[in-house]
Amino acid sequence: MPHEVCTLSNGLRVIYEPHKSEVLYLGYVVCAGTRHEEPADAGMAHFIEHLTFKGTEKRRACHITNGLERVGGDLNAFTTKQETVFYATVLKKDFLRAADLLTDIVFHSTFPQAEIDKEVEVICDEIDSYQDSPSELIFDEFEAMMYPSQPLGRDILGRAERLRSYTTADALRFARRYYVAPNAAFYVYGDVPFAKIVRTLEKLTADFQPALPRLEVPVPLVLPTLPAEPLRQVEKQTHQAHVVVGGPAFGGTDPRRFALTLLNNLLGGPGMNSRLNLSLREKAGLVYSVDSYLNTYPDTGYWNVYFGCDAHDVDRCRRLLERELRRLIDAPLSAAQLRAAQKQLLGQIGISTDASEGYSLALGKTFAHYNRYRDIARLSEAIAAVTPAEVQAVAAEVYNPERLTTLIYH
Repeated sequence: MPHEVCTLSNGLRVIYEPHKSEVLYLGYVVCAGTRHEEPADAGMAHFIEHLTFKGTEKRRACHITNGLERVGGDLNAFTTKQETVFYATVLKKDFLRAADLLTDIVFHSTFPQAEIDKEVEVICDEIDSYQDSPSELIFDEFEAMMYPSQPLGRDILGRAERLRSYTTADALRFARRYYVAPNAAFYVYGDVPFAKIVRTLEKLTADFQPALPRLEVPVPLVLPTLPAEPLRQVEKQTHQAHVVVGGPAFGGTDPRRFALTLLNNLLGGPGMNSRLNLSLREKAGLVYSVDSYLNTYPDTGYWNVYFGCDAHDVDRCRRLLERELRRLIDAPLSAAQLRAAQKQLLGQIGISTDASEGYSLALGKTFAHYNRYRDIARLSEAIAAVTPAEVQAVAAEVYNPERLTTLIYH
């Protein structure tokens, strides 16, 4: 369906995709994530996410908590390395209520010190809980290995001792720099006239200053050409070993990303017929699950494979993984194999569009970072056009054994 976009005079970008439904999905994507923090502000982006719910110039925390819930809606947020997203799900008749609340918390939060002192302990508990989950923690440590001494390699949650030192002034300093209209995008997925969306946002942001330039990432990305640490083993006293293997990949504007997406799905995607699932689980019986992931930023990216197994099976699982990587490097897909892989991926993409909340979030994030809308038809055409030679060339570069990084918890 056709998208509609505009940019307000204050620099706020707006995207709308019509969707016939009584339910409406909307939110703000603010380009302020972990990679935008200065070293002294580690954890600040996630810290701000929590505190935006604790009071604004016209709302107390209890008003924010009940603002959408009282009409059956939902308000939530999350922080990544690249952005912070505030999103809501409501009936379409409650659009004005949701847009007003979202705009208020994103741009008018006051970060009261009394609320900071309480909420910081909640975040510290979140950190402790995360430390107790090796199957999740290993991904953050792996990303730190991929981006050594880079903000992208920094933990999103930050460190408890630093968080406990943050004040209202610290929060306001970060928010006033990044939580500005040109640095954000507002998205709507549902059945509301676009003219109404624009009028509403113009009214809600009427007091904003004229547009300023968008803020760039403060620290340019400098990546090593080869792994700084090809293998790291960590004693965690876990019941099973946790293993992540991966390496550098492409950013979100690289045309090779379509071949890589196809390749990743073939290697260890969600289908039970992925090569790694067939090799490590169905044939060898060594793992409960094994999955391959792509992690993409506008200017960089990486891939990784995760599996958990008995400690004495780690080496065998790694050999089987390396054998599957080598097969993709050495043997081009036949025309039939490629068609089957394309058909499966295109089916998964088509089905995913029915998950409305996830689809709406992707709509907003794509527009915020790339200034384009998420065109499923164009994506499908690009995947269908991938050739066996392109898949093999990408495999040879991305799955190159000299570029692999391995992290093992045991």
